[in-house]
Order: sequence, then structure tokens, then C-alpha cells
Amino acid sequence: MAIQTAGLKPAKATKLKIENQASFGLPKGTDEHIYKVLDFLPTEHVRGLEKVKLVDYINDPRLQKMDVPIKGDLPGLYHPKMGNQNAFMEISMGALLQPTEGFTKRWMAKQSFKGNIAGLIFSLVGQHYYLTFRHSVKRQNIESQVRQYAEKNLKSYSEQQNVNSFRAKLFKPLRPYVERWAKWLNKKAAAAQKK
Repeated sequence: MAIQTAGLKPAKATKLKIENQASFGLPKGTDEHIYKVLDFLPTEHVRGLEKVKLVDYINDPRLQKMDVPIKGDLPGLYHPKMGNQNAFMEISMGALLQPTEGFTKRWMAKQSFKGNIAGLIFSLVGQHYYLTFRHSVKRQNIESQVRQYAEKNLKSYSEQQNVNSFRAKLFKPLRPYVERWAKWLNKKAAAAQKK
């Protein structure tokens, strides 16, 4: 039971709104999956976020002024709090589902949709958390911190989702060997790039 200080109201956990402005059909249970991903995160990490906006494609005027060109469609964008407008996340369903591509690419995008949207939400919430609440992190270090935050949360989220699956039970003993092999391959690739 939480201790309540006299005169202070207990903090209510408010649920983020999902604003669907996508014109094409989304996979079944998209809203429930987004809520499940957001419920996995600690409440203090999503505090201050108002909504998750689902759009066809992200078209923000700030993107035209960038020096570096963006390859392909931008899958997500974090909008920080500005004036009286609260912070929110914008997610491009066109970039995730690829409705204009051929059958194979559309099918593969639909199969990996839940994992992609979970990783994207973790990344956007990480940006919100490190830009809003973690003032000890320097601006040039935010990108690496957000990447680590997203990877850590995505790994623990996928483990929680697949805890009783046959595949998880089969490959769990092999994980240390695969991770060691991946580390060795990354070292080898980094050494080859330096040459």
C-alpha cells in the first residue's frame, strides 16, 4: 500500500490515447498490442506523453530542412512538448506495413509488424525519457543511450512474451554460444572495416 502525503492527491496512471489517422487497414489487434507494449514500460518513462498518432506517412516540415537525406520512409517521430501541446509519438503505418510494395514485401512486413512496432515504441519512449527526465546525459550521448534502452527493453519484452514457447525452450541453452559467436563476428567485421 502506497503512503499518501496529507493534502496531495495520488498520481493517477493515465492511459495514452491512440489516434488512428491511417487511411488503410491495420492488422487486427494493433491498438491492443500498442497498449501491451506501453504497459510493459515503467509508468514514469511514459509520463508526459499524451498520445500515439498512427499516420499513413510522416510528413513533418522539420524533415525538409535537414542536411542529411533520409533513405526510405521514416517509421516514427517523437514530438517534444512545445508550448501548450504535450509530447506525443507519431508512427508511420506506411513505413511499417509497406502497402505499395509487392506481395512478398507486404507479407514480410505484416509478419514482422508486432516486433517492429514494439521496437519503434521503445525507441520513441527512450527519446522522450532521455530528453525529458534524464538531464545528466549529454546531448551527444543520447543516441547511444536510446539505442541501449530500446535493445534492453525489446529483449526483455520478447523474452516475457515467449517464455512458454517451444522455440524459446529449445534455443535457450544455445543462447550463450550464439551471443559469443555474434560478438566474434562483430569484432571481425569492425576489424575488416578499419583496413
